[in-house]
Amino acid sequence: MIKKIFLLLIVLCFPWPGTAAERPVWVDATGEARMGDFDTVKEVRERARRDAQVKAVEQAVGVFIKSHTLVSNSQVSDDLIYAAVRGKITKEKTVSEGWDEKDRHLYRVAIRALVEPVYPEKGGALAVKLSLSGSDLREGDEVKIFYTVSEDAYVYIFSVAADGSVTLLLPNARMADNFVRANAAFQFPPAGSRIALKAMFLPGFEGKSVEERIKIIATKKKEPLLSLGFQEGLFQVYDEKSTGMIGDLVRRLNAIDPADWAQAVAVYQLKK
Repeated sequence: MIKKIFLLLIVLCFPWPGTAAERPVWVDATGEARMGDFDTVKEVRERARRDAQVKAVEQAVGVFIKSHTLVSNSQVSDDLIYAAVRGKITKEKTVSEGWDEKDRHLYRVAIRALVEPVYPEKGGALAVKLSLSGSDLREGDEVKIFYTVSEDAYVYIFSVAADGSVTLLLPNARMADNFVRANAAFQFPPAGSRIALKAMFLPGFEGKSVEERIKIIATKKKEPLLSLGFQEGLFQVYDEKSTGMIGDLVRRLNAIDPADWAQAVAVYQLKK
């Protein structure tokens, strides 16, 4: 049984169309690539440019995030929620490019890019729907997660805890295959599975109720989204020291075309 979600307060205030936060931003970024024994000059240049593009999107996303209001008690869960805003390069100018003067195997490309924000709630080619077995649960109740995707996809299901940890529910040590077919109804844990999720308060909790969240991310292609966290039974857990791991997830998502991934969040109240 996993350590269940505790109290997490998250407020994401998305701006009205036409406000400054909706406007694209110009950012400068430099990408690098190293020449290997079997690389061509063209391949090295392309890798350096892709690296610059990824860094430009990362910078722009940071600007977009600052335009929102986020209240949370954990940098790790913050980073996971940051995936709610994406960036897309619409214009790009090459500022400079060439081999490093001291290291002739290192190629650099500096670009100036216009990046516009893309928000999942505005729709896209891939869509995911998420619901839970109940919105009002008592401690010890079984939790079931239901989901569908509009296209064949790979899904990642998370629980986010107020103690600063994020638990990856799917894929897990027993269910490594997270591929699902379009428009079919799925549930986690699957029917007949030996895995059981139960709503539980963290030890020492003295309140009467908490609000809990489940988050799902779907990608069209199998993506190496996550580094390994520490293993707690079946599941990988990312604690408050794992900011780099969840940060990697956000960076990898931002490197994917916005139409090729989607997300959803479901909330329920847990009461004693």
